[in-house]
Amino acid sequence: MLLCIDVGNSHTTLGLFEGERLQHHWRVTTVERRTADEWFVLLRGLLRGATDPDHEAPPGSLGLPTGGIVVCSTVPMVLHEIRQVLERYFPEVPHLVVEAGVRTGVPVLMDNPREVGTDRIVNALAASSLYGGPCVVVDVGTATTFDVVSRRGEYVGGAIAPGVEISLEALGRRGAQLRRVELVRPRSVIAKNTVEALQSGAVFGFAAQVDGMVARMVAALDVPRAEITVVATGGLAPLVTAECEQVDVHEPALTLIGLRLVFERNC
Repeated sequence: MLLCIDVGNSHTTLGLFEGERLQHHWRVTTVERRTADEWFVLLRGLLRGATDPDHEAPPGSLGLPTGGIVVCSTVPMVLHEIRQVLERYFPEVPHLVVEAGVRTGVPVLMDNPREVGTDRIVNALAASSLYGGPCVVVDVGTATTFDVVSRRGEYVGGAIAPGVEISLEALGRRGAQLRRVELVRPRSVIAKNTVEALQSGAVFGFAAQVDGMVARMVAALDVPRAEITVVATGGLAPLVTAECEQVDVHEPALTLIGLRLVFERNC
């Protein structure tokens, strides 16, 4: 079994693959101050529960065969602790940290390729492998990122916008009579109270942003829209992209699939 770990700014997504099949997946809060020992306890609990909760494993083991571990992270402090976990608890397990220099098979056509987050490259690999190119990946998380992949599987560029939750938090801090609200779809785009007005702006406003950005990127690519696949992923994608007209596919495990592909190419 292959364990894939995607450490994001707000949440960490983990997936357990058997071959190409995603058997189990989890989403936990990313805590920068969590130590390597705490990460190990968390991993052990999740993975033991996924196989046999009554299984008694030796101390210091996960309690199941692990054929490999692959990690990407946008949080340097967390990545440092994850490296400690790999070295301390899994010295004999094949593992890979996706970073600059790791073979992904995705040419990065940027001014400085090292500036591009590894999760975005991994997403580009997964999208082009699953759906072919050209494609646009929309990742709705702490930030909303847009990544464009050419017909040949090249990462040609993208855009980064503030995320839904960040925007609402900022509005709550700077708006004297505004407050944080639950992120759900309101009854109508034309709200009748302040709570639903905030929800309308968040849900429908960000959906319009996704549609608008994708339309502009399609025009910039100068490729017929019918030939481009728009793939949505990220923790908040179901909320926003359900209101989008430009999104073709929702693939919640896109980054995990990309990590599996990178591991296979390197190990």
